[in-house]
Amino acid sequence: MTAATGLASPAGGLAAGPGVPTRRGAELVMLAFAAVVTTSALVLVEANQEQQLSTGLISYGAAYLALFTLAHLAVRKLAPYADPLILPCVALLNGLGLVMIHRLDLAASAKAAHNGDPIPGGDAPHQVVWTAIGVVLFLGVLWFIRDHRSLARYGYTCGLAGLVLLITPAVLPAKFSEVNGGKNWILLAGFSIQPGEFAKILLLIFSASFLVAKRDLFDTAGKRIFGMDLPRARDLAPMLLAWGVSIGVLVFDKDLGFALLIFGTVLVMLYVATERVSWLLIGSALFMGGCFVAYHLFTHIQVRVQTWLDPYATYDTTGYQISQSLFGLGTGGVGGTGLGAGRPETVPFANTDFIVASFGEELGLIGIAALLMVFAVLVTRGMRTAIAVRDTFGKLLAGGLAFTIAWQVFVVVGGVTKLIPLTGLTTPFVSYGGSSLLANYILVAILLRISDASRRPAPARRPRVAPPTPIADAPTQMVKRAQ
Repeated sequence: MTAATGLASPAGGLAAGPGVPTRRGAELVMLAFAAVVTTSALVLVEANQEQQLSTGLISYGAAYLALFTLAHLAVRKLAPYADPLILPCVALLNGLGLVMIHRLDLAASAKAAHNGDPIPGGDAPHQVVWTAIGVVLFLGVLWFIRDHRSLARYGYTCGLAGLVLLITPAVLPAKFSEVNGGKNWILLAGFSIQPGEFAKILLLIFSASFLVAKRDLFDTAGKRIFGMDLPRARDLAPMLLAWGVSIGVLVFDKDLGFALLIFGTVLVMLYVATERVSWLLIGSALFMGGCFVAYHLFTHIQVRVQTWLDPYATYDTTGYQISQSLFGLGTGGVGGTGLGAGRPETVPFANTDFIVASFGEELGLIGIAALLMVFAVLVTRGMRTAIAVRDTFGKLLAGGLAFTIAWQVFVVVGGVTKLIPLTGLTTPFVSYGGSSLLANYILVAILLRISDASRRPAPARRPRVAPPTPIADAPTQMVKRAQ
């Protein structure tokens, strides 16, 4: 994936040539399959929870069909050669997330009715609204960005904007930025947004454009130790900057998840650009060293790590959430309790940070494996796009976007299953939340734009016609009249 071509390279991919099928029909079939799965799951939830079908089921199903029909028509018009599996994977993940959020809404309503409390407003209608806004942004990106290489011209602007979005919650007072102990929000008059979700895309664009512009800097080798070419000391400045930003997010925003996401993605993009393992080793050592120092300096990081090591010791306080998650996963077992037949609502934030635990309880190990398989297909198609596109900027950006989804899913599932400390990240397209959903739809739109460029056939070249010979230079020929 380290082709030598730069920004001047053609946008076309390996499949250049006339007669390349758009495969929009295959995309439509897969979208229909996603709609059938989502609708069937909604029916199962309603049947198990209320023993009847409500009018809300019809509204959710109709909104889902309308939104993704619109998205399909937009891709057919604006990016006809894009990968046919990316949008269906997104539609299926978004639909399953809507199903689980609706299921948790029904549980909250049942609990309120049992206790004689007012019935709370559900989160599923809000998720439908956020999905609609996300699809609008998706359409806007496809409409305005006709060539992904144009983003490289704004690389430094995107980098500055991304840093501002990351820094803003840290400098705001706690009442305007802190939610559940993490200072990673902007809260103003009932409006809330998580700027880090959008910052990750801006920083990816900056990283890709910077790595293309400064490629010679990273390809220059220093000393060779243990068979590896180590970079020169003066070439470590970009890596140290990424390290500093990640540690700053970890310390001041109290957000381990975004620190892991930002640094891990930049590190992988650097490796893809250079194919040198030394960058991975140096980056990993820097991050581990920073985490070690931060652990000994800041109490909130110590609490997070200690809760991860033994959540049952603090079951009544900080360990309650992860403990309930593990209990739910154990209850689900291999096959799960069935959609609508479990009790995932006993886990705090079951529709956001811990929605994977909700699926694990009701669909079991099989359900989680199927969910992760859909993510694997989505990431694989994104990586395939990165391999197919010819220009280096597109390769790095597509690879970074695809890896961001994979890394975020790993961090989320690792936290829920106690593989790593909890991070506070949400599952892409599945968890409830506006910021994450909107940012990820922008991410997918950019990925589809790059995919369209990678599969679009090269324009047919007109045959060159030799210019007519001037009359003064034309050869003469004697013509004899037939007798």
